Amino acid sequence: MNINDMVLVSIDDHIIENHDTFKNHFPESMKDQAPKLVKHPDMPEVDAWMFQGVSVGNPGLSAVASWPKEEWNFNPTDLSEMRPGTYDIHQRVRDMNANGVLAGMNFPTFPGFAGTHLASLPDQNLSLIAIKAYNDWLMDELCGAYPGRFIPMGIIPFFDMEESVKEIHRLAAKGCRSITLPETPYGVGQKSFGSGHWDPVFKAMVDTNMVASLHIGGGFGLLKRPDEFLIDDIVILASLISTVACSDIITSGVIKRFPDIKFAMSEGGIGWVPFFLDRMDRHMINQSWTHLDTMPKGMTPTEVWKKNFMACFITDPTGLTTRDRYGVETISWECDYPHSDSTWPYSPEVLMKELEAAKCSDAEINMITHENVARFFDWDPFKHTPRDQATVGALRALATDVDVSETSKLEYKRRWAETHA
Repeated sequence: MNINDMVLVSIDDHIIENHDTFKNHFPESMKDQAPKLVKHPDMPEVDAWMFQGVSVGNPGLSAVASWPKEEWNFNPTDLSEMRPGTYDIHQRVRDMNANGVLAGMNFPTFPGFAGTHLASLPDQNLSLIAIKAYNDWLMDELCGAYPGRFIPMGIIPFFDMEESVKEIHRLAAKGCRSITLPETPYGVGQKSFGSGHWDPVFKAMVDTNMVASLHIGGGFGLLKRPDEFLIDDIVILASLISTVACSDIITSGVIKRFPDIKFAMSEGGIGWVPFFLDRMDRHMINQSWTHLDTMPKGMTPTEVWKKNFMACFITDPTGLTTRDRYGVETISWECDYPHSDSTWPYSPEVLMKELEAAKCSDAEINMITHENVARFFDWDPFKHTPRDQATVGALRALATDVDVSETSKLEYKRRWAETHA
């Protein structure tokens, strides 16, 4: 396949919320209590979100697009230092065009990947209002501004199951295709998926044909690390928690109770999948003495995986070579813009190199780059954009004026000062 003929859909990108995120969607009488982007109380040179008396900065690794690597770190950063495509939807689409990406699905930043930060705050009623406001901003202002360029994914107030069910149905009516949930809820102080506590949410998601997207990171606290552990530990090991999350789901009876529930394992890669399924399939035979009866009757773990799961990767050359073991139909691609793992703005080149090395056929390339996502999320990539206009080549032709060169955060800060003077 010619690289310009690929159609790329990413199911893991990230949005940096801006000053207007909650402004248009919070009740008028309560706008003074809405989350606000202000100067950090301890570091006035950078931004921080203030809500319910708690301040949260934007971590630098969440917005490194264009920055030289010597500027990357976890330290809080300022909107003025970021590439505009991280927080401005119009510039985001231009950056997507420059990268040849038709569509993406964005995880939140300030609310937490699954809304875990908002859920941790003391005033749950106020957090509920903020969650609904965030969802309306996402659906109406981001996804609504560019139909067909984003797969809508919302968050729910999982501290209240009744309200969560209501929000799922409300979002479904607005066209939402996914809800992001904590990958290991007990890792963030919530009840496990196997407890039955989440069953109303799972039922609502099945009833509305929505996918549960589980992003890495929330379960990292489950790993006990030594006092001298390095930042590298977080970056390298976080993806391996996908194995824990997947094992939790398969052995807990969730899929037996909800045979049609769908889980997308976000940013965990695909290399762990064949080993995990080999281990699970053997366990069901060799360790039959445990009488594990939480599996769907008559199905092996591999069969459950192929029916109910999808994994995504940024780069995963070895995982691609083992695709026949766990099913090419369960693989999808992600860009991870604007995080430090992202391959932007050369995603097509990086991806094609790996696909060719793994000897993927044109049919398999189409499955991995967009067809699997379209089927799994029940989302039509060509509803708003004809296929011939959705390719890498066609989209890049719209963005020849987009500067994708390495740019320092100081340069972005200088440009911000000029435009906001």
